[in-house]
Amino acid sequence: MLRVAVVGSGPSGVFTAQALVQQETVPGVTVDVLDRLPCPYGLVRYGVAPDHEKIKSLQNTLRTSLEHPGITFLGNVPVGEAPGEIAPGRLRELYHAVVYCVGAASARRLGIPGEDLPGSFSATDFVSWYSAHPDSPPDGFALPARSAVVIGVGNVAVDVARVLARGADELAPTDVPHAALAALAESRVTDIHMVGRRGPAQAKFTTKELRELGALPGASALVRAEEAALDPAWDDTSGLPGITRRNVEVLRGWAREPGPARGRRIHVRFFLRPVALLGDGAVQAVRFERTVPDGAGGVRGTGEFEDIEAQLVLRSVGYRGVPIAGLPFDAASGTVPHAAGRVLRDGAPSPGEYVAGWIKRGPTGVIGTNRPCAKETVHSLLADAGPLLARRPPDDPRAALRAALRATGAEPVEWPGWLGIEAAETELGRSLGRRTVKIPDWEGLLVAARGGG
Repeated sequence: MLRVAVVGSGPSGVFTAQALVQQETVPGVTVDVLDRLPCPYGLVRYGVAPDHEKIKSLQNTLRTSLEHPGITFLGNVPVGEAPGEIAPGRLRELYHAVVYCVGAASARRLGIPGEDLPGSFSATDFVSWYSAHPDSPPDGFALPARSAVVIGVGNVAVDVARVLARGADELAPTDVPHAALAALAESRVTDIHMVGRRGPAQAKFTTKELRELGALPGASALVRAEEAALDPAWDDTSGLPGITRRNVEVLRGWAREPGPARGRRIHVRFFLRPVALLGDGAVQAVRFERTVPDGAGGVRGTGEFEDIEAQLVLRSVGYRGVPIAGLPFDAASGTVPHAAGRVLRDGAPSPGEYVAGWIKRGPTGVIGTNRPCAKETVHSLLADAGPLLARRPPDDPRAALRAALRATGAEPVEWPGWLGIEAAETELGRSLGRRTVKIPDWEGLLVAARGGG
């Protein structure tokens, strides 16, 4: 029997586990899915905006896989080499193979003066807050700002702009944590500037998410035609790919027919490159340099500058992988070196160690991209099954893992514990006159997992 540990319970981890138990090449594979958090589903739970319920419903698909008899979920299992963590070397002793599906947990930086001023945050921090990630303080954001700048024009930037622009009554039916809902209800933000350094044809959002900005009942989406028209594709979209063409057409509609501004104003800006965050003790503005196309798909600076008022800045310029102590790491790409999913140590495959998902290929693609990525890694693992099975790990690696955790004072959260968290969140919502409301802190999650309500 081939025993595999998958580290990470987001889409890439669950797709990996699913592929392992559904294949027919090596019979009797069992998979333990480990996660640092007491809750499964990764970015589907802690990265998808609360008002995107259709995407969040992917949890039901992931749930079906995690309830497979060959798969066991073990949350509250930190992997690393710090005290209280399970070292990668120890996992290699306990299992025939270990697949790391840990995503890309940190945000890329701008590398400009003033980036760390109070009031400047990564969009990742903001998403974690309104998604009730237990590492994010429940009271981490007050919103006294009048003007917010979101740097970036991808789907995460659209998400945070949309959440800022929505009224609290629109978010109340979602699972947004109660402290975040209260802060959003008190928000004084009137203007949200979503800014990209290149043009409309280079923006990375998808059309559905973009259209949502223009359909918000309490907000107006605005585009400056003279600015967007610097993009050669602005007036002629015929040569663009389908998604890009539709995006530009939506933006052109906002530029031609802005209509009377209502409620909050969402300014979608282009050809502005951030060069500094300005402020005395806290951010007060963002200084941008005007850019123009360079004829090779990029942009060049013009030496002209514009300051946009901002008491809140959310930087949304991409994710980056975080190294796990005990695993090799390529700092340049933010990934673990690999060959078709096999972890490479000093250029050679490391027996029994694999990667899938963003930590394998970088933060690219959509949720579904993780499925073929996982299948490639599983194919490599199964091809190695002969030598892997020649090893003799413990007959019950799960018991050994529990014992190792308990020696540090920790206790894994298994599937019944997760169901306890779900029940407690349903009860919390009921008590607040809402639907399910997420528990936002470690203590609350662990108490609920132990049946403490």
